[in-house]
Amino acid sequence: MKKIAYLIFLLTAIPCLNQAQESFHNYSDSVPDNVLFERQWSLGALLHSNGWGLKFRKGYNLTALKQFMWELEWSTYKSAKEIRVVNPYYSDSRPYFFGKLNYVSFLRGGVGVNYIFNRKPYWGGVQVSGLFYGGLSIGITKPAYVFVAYQTTGTNYELREERYTADINPDYIYGRGSFLAGILELNFFPGLYTKTGLDFEFGSQNKMISSLEVGATLDFSPIGIAIMALNPKQNFFLTVYLSVMFGKRYNR
Repeated sequence: MKKIAYLIFLLTAIPCLNQAQESFHNYSDSVPDNVLFERQWSLGALLHSNGWGLKFRKGYNLTALKQFMWELEWSTYKSAKEIRVVNPYYSDSRPYFFGKLNYVSFLRGGVGVNYIFNRKPYWGGVQVSGLFYGGLSIGITKPAYVFVAYQTTGTNYELREERYTADINPDYIYGRGSFLAGILELNFFPGLYTKTGLDFEFGSQNKMISSLEVGATLDFSPIGIAIMALNPKQNFFLTVYLSVMFGKRYNR
């Protein structure tokens, strides 16, 4: 349900943000619509099938209908087998993900090409582009911590924050650990990624960018990454994403 709500928010936010952006920049957009700008940059957020992320993209025109771009992207990744549970034995227990060994994210840096299928008419409309990217990907893992209840005297118990393992009896897990727990135990897994998709740019402004992008990203790590206990380590991570981008075109 949360993913559906985020998707609806992204889709409904684009026209509103685009209208506000155009109103704000109307006073300065005196460049004719038929001018071809050499360079551009954009910043955006994405929601994908296994998490969310942020990205920055910058590049220049190779031809009138072809662009060379480089990008930097950070994205979370969670296993489809994650189950959020609450221990019923404690009235004030905190929810945690049963069996989760590591929190995983990817830092990607790469280059690519945008192929413009059609340019926006001078009165506005939608510009459609196909994109192909690839580059280096670094998987980052942070171990999952939980609070474990240890009985002291009578009905009293003491909470200890420990790294989650499959050996911990779930009956004694009070809940998830603190946000910073395990921050000094990060591990890094270098690899590669590739991406393909379609970009739909809206609006009537020639030098302002407001776009919706849909596509798929595949990360590969030669060293397997453990996410869930009792499950094999993963080498391939495929996600389908939706992102919104805002930016600007300019000349030197």
